[in-house]
Amino acid sequence: MSSQIPVREIDPATDDASNKKKKAGNVDHYANRKKIYTRSVKGFFQRIRFVSLWALMGMYFLFCWIQVGGEPIIHFDLPAREFHLFGTTFFPKDFILLSGMLIIAAFGLFFITTLFGRIWCGYTCPQTVWTFIFMWVEEKIEGSRNKRIKLDKAPNSASKSVKKASKHAVWLLIAFATGLTFVGYFYPVRELLADLFTLQANGWAYFWVGFFTVATYTNAGWLREQVCLYMCPYARFQSVMYDEDTRVVAYDYNRGEPRGGRKKSADPAELGLGDCIDCGQCVQVCPTGIDIRDGLQYECIGCALCIDACDQVMERMNYPTGLIRYVTENELEGKPSKFLRPRTFGYGAALVAMIAAIAITLVMRVPVELDVLRDRGQLYQMNGRGMLENSYTLKVQNMTEVPQTFRISVSGPESTQLITRDEIQLDPGANRTLPTVVEISPESLTQSRTDIRFRIESQGQPPLSAETESRFIGPSR
Repeated sequence: MSSQIPVREIDPATDDASNKKKKAGNVDHYANRKKIYTRSVKGFFQRIRFVSLWALMGMYFLFCWIQVGGEPIIHFDLPAREFHLFGTTFFPKDFILLSGMLIIAAFGLFFITTLFGRIWCGYTCPQTVWTFIFMWVEEKIEGSRNKRIKLDKAPNSASKSVKKASKHAVWLLIAFATGLTFVGYFYPVRELLADLFTLQANGWAYFWVGFFTVATYTNAGWLREQVCLYMCPYARFQSVMYDEDTRVVAYDYNRGEPRGGRKKSADPAELGLGDCIDCGQCVQVCPTGIDIRDGLQYECIGCALCIDACDQVMERMNYPTGLIRYVTENELEGKPSKFLRPRTFGYGAALVAMIAAIAITLVMRVPVELDVLRDRGQLYQMNGRGMLENSYTLKVQNMTEVPQTFRISVSGPESTQLITRDEIQLDPGANRTLPTVVEISPESLTQSRTDIRFRIESQGQPPLSAETESRFIGPSR
């Protein structure tokens, strides 16, 4: 028996709703938003979400406070153009690494989507995480689903005002903590907190804290599912990554239909009914307000709330669980399902290749930079000892977290040597420009342009080194 969704044909000539619209002379193309009141539910997948939610929130709110050696482990210092991540400093020239990491994140998302649908949205998306926190606060203050519905319908009163004001106050507090933490990754959070409340912070700090406070409060408190339905592009293009073997949240139509109410002791087969008792629990717990029994919809974020709700009902009815479950289309139709297939191999191979490329780049990255610019104002000059001289400008950058002392050397034809200082000290993240002069005996030159190499090497542990090539100009031969 194939898995199909029942449809009801509507005759415009006889349908009451259609006739009413026709008489009114217009058709509603846009419906006003209907507030969604979600019912609380517990279960296996909600325990998974609880762990992922608090793990992610813990990392977000704590990482900006953790310091190693007096420096935050994550700090994006935009004025200095330095980005400190877990003891490693990156600079604008390392943006290729950022691009690679974004590509890894994209292919990782595609790979997971082909296997498990929108599992990212259901368990780790920031919009989902903060929305669930705001919904939890709302339930703790205003009560269960039925109590919230009654509260909104009730006339204004002191009790209602206190509950509403308390809810929004807690929402704003969470939103402010979110904005403060976000800015704290760019402006050391300990300094930021002190400067904000002593009015010593700059205007941009106040602006961005305020901006992210308002954005969090609006998105998680008011818009909620509207962000997922109308603002998130992922909901729109996810279908191109789905196939018959993608494991998604789905209702088993073959087992559940025809649906209908019955007593717990009744035999559904004798009543000609399926296992679905049409209780509506799956709809009441859905944060986007859809009915999963209508089939796969782009609004579904894969949160599995409907699975846990339905399993509880099935257990109370002494029916097998899994009427709503993570399942593939082929499995619903009784066909074999493949976990790995060409699409997943393609995304997986691209993901592994990008991870390997970034890992190799990070391993081979030397946290010191040397640039050499030859003085173009004068080709060469002869000094008092009969040696040819060329002038250069060396730019040395220390990209480590500790002070470094570098020794400078030059190699080339016999008699090549520096006649200026050969040592330079740099603070962490500092760079310095150093005028340098190189001399070579005229007898050592066989042509007018000769390759030479500059090298710097640190005296600390582990030793760091970098070298670059330049040209030495002499008389024409």
